[in-house]
Amino acid sequence: MSAKPTLEVQNLHVSVEGKSILKGVTLTVNKGEIHALMGPNGSGKSTLANVLMGHPKYEITEGKILFHGEDIAEMSADERARKGLFLAFQYPIAIPGVSVANFLRMALTARRKEMGHEKPLPPKEFRALVKEKMALLKMDESVAARYINDGFSGGEKKRAEILQMAVLRPEIAILDETDSGLDIDALRIVSEGVNALAGPDLGVLLITHYQRILNYIKPQFVHVLIDGRIVKSGGAELAHELEAQGYDWVRDTQAA
Repeated sequence: MSAKPTLEVQNLHVSVEGKSILKGVTLTVNKGEIHALMGPNGSGKSTLANVLMGHPKYEITEGKILFHGEDIAEMSADERARKGLFLAFQYPIAIPGVSVANFLRMALTARRKEMGHEKPLPPKEFRALVKEKMALLKMDESVAARYINDGFSGGEKKRAEILQMAVLRPEIAILDETDSGLDIDALRIVSEGVNALAGPDLGVLLITHYQRILNYIKPQFVHVLIDGRIVKSGGAELAHELEAQGYDWVRDTQAA
């Protein structure tokens, strides 16, 4: 019997305040795969990211979200995170009063418990783990003592998100427009961090408006979301075609 897909979205229809946003999205992301989801502004990309992580303002009107075959649509965002789903936000929020290190320690303890480890990682091992992952992302170690995203630059916020991903080791990471607001140096460092973490134990769904980040993170699969539907899927070459011809090209080929 074949293993169930890691993350499977089946005919997902989603509304916000009575307005239909997603209109039948079907998508499968397995560990070891990198998928890019592209589309113009307003196509429903961030809605999909938020729904996958369980944001309460979105209403699923039809379809399923399965994680290892288990329907997680009724689970809270916290439950989904403990199971191994991770979302890097387009606009990470600040949490004054909670240091990066303390947040990571709490989140890692909850994730480890879900994975069958009853005890937290010993402090010395935890500090070594955080130090190693910060070096990977070229982050100053002093960031660990700062409050989460409080006074962080755009690049620091995005690196802090990837740091969380590195420490928590999710099975599926959803990166929602991680490239937005980054200069070229920060984009390269964040991309190198994602590439260093990618492998057989991690599946990535990279949501982006532009092809730019795909120069650094190479997807095996590219999907185009327009007006709440995935209208075209292909390999990495599809992103280059979009860069050259724009989203109207996809609309035109669909209409033809």
